[in-house]
Amino acid sequence: QSRLREIFIKSDNLIRGRFLAELTKEVLSDLEANKYTMAEYRLSIYGRRKAEWDSLAAWVLNHGLFSKNIVWMIQLPRLFNVYKAQGTMKNFQQMLDNIFIPLFEVSIDPSSHPELHHFLRTVVGFDMVDDESKPERRPNKHMRVPEEWNVKHNPAYSYYAYYVYANLYTLNKLRESKGMNIIAFRPHAGEAGDIDHLATTFMLAENIAHGINLRKSPVLQYLYYLTQIGLNMSPLSNNSLFVDYHRNPFPLFFARGLAVTLSTDDPLQIHMTKEPLVEEYSVAAQVWKLSAADLCEIARNSVLNSGFPREAKKHWISEKIFKSSSSSNRLATSTAAPKSGEDEEEEEEELLHALEANDIEKTNVPDLRVQFRYDVLEAEKSLVRCACAQAREKGRVVKVR
Repeated sequence: QSRLREIFIKSDNLIRGRFLAELTKEVLSDLEANKYTMAEYRLSIYGRRKAEWDSLAAWVLNHGLFSKNIVWMIQLPRLFNVYKAQGTMKNFQQMLDNIFIPLFEVSIDPSSHPELHHFLRTVVGFDMVDDESKPERRPNKHMRVPEEWNVKHNPAYSYYAYYVYANLYTLNKLRESKGMNIIAFRPHAGEAGDIDHLATTFMLAENIAHGINLRKSPVLQYLYYLTQIGLNMSPLSNNSLFVDYHRNPFPLFFARGLAVTLSTDDPLQIHMTKEPLVEEYSVAAQVWKLSAADLCEIARNSVLNSGFPREAKKHWISEKIFKSSSSSNRLATSTAAPKSGEDEEEEEEELLHALEANDIEKTNVPDLRVQFRYDVLEAEKSLVRCACAQAREKGRVVKVR
């Protein structure tokens, strides 16, 4: 299986990724013919060597793998222990350097990596992937810093997430100062494993893939609701791997107002037809008795959670979906989706959730539904603020952002 993957679905093999590129072009052609299906496809950067970025960028550019229907996500497999066992990695800092130094170099001087500079214009986020169900050592205050992490076992999920986020934060500050697009942190989390994965991504991520383990923690579930951190869920994939379809918490999360969407995961393995996203929607509609308004709201959420540029979101949802704002989010940007182009003249904008952020002629989501979601969310936030005020009156130190 590993050899077949190397031959057919790698971009840096002996045939220089030709087969994968031709296959990708066919998929892009189908998306453009469909017209209404957009995608965020993943490409892997492993952190084994710094040249991976230039190799990947050259593959994308040489084969012309661009389309208005797609943006690219970069996934980082958590495989330090494998590389350490192979003797190709001295410490965890080396892996971080291989991932981020080329990005800092091209952000400081685009001419140093011209192909990578062009490719990064279409990259909207970093994903972080691996089997979350693997046992791991819980992080503690005595854990080694990356330069000293030269042991054979893998760092914990939260350790990886923190250092990826910290480097991304600094990188985005740099890119933002130069008018370049920024890169969001959007990892896999909560598909399996410890609940602290979801606590980590609550503090660090813009949105996450899966999140089904939120069903085990009402407190975290409520926090994700209050902050509207997106959950891009794939029930058919979960059904094959971790949780039976009828036990999937998607309908419960949706009813409670979490920012859930339906998405695909490993469609070549999981899905049966040429339209894997349609499969997700149609099966969900039949099993959970979702109405047309429900499906349209889920599709609207998918636009909000995506990394497509703001102009595209205005086209799909409403011209009034954003408002000017001087505030910034976790990754040194606005709460709007990350920019995908060099538009330094644009003001920072904040995503609206009120009624004016919905054009029913574009979304088919009833205004009453949007207003209900907004009113309930604001009421819950008001309750939290009142509780904090009462705690302060009793002399407790409470901070609310």
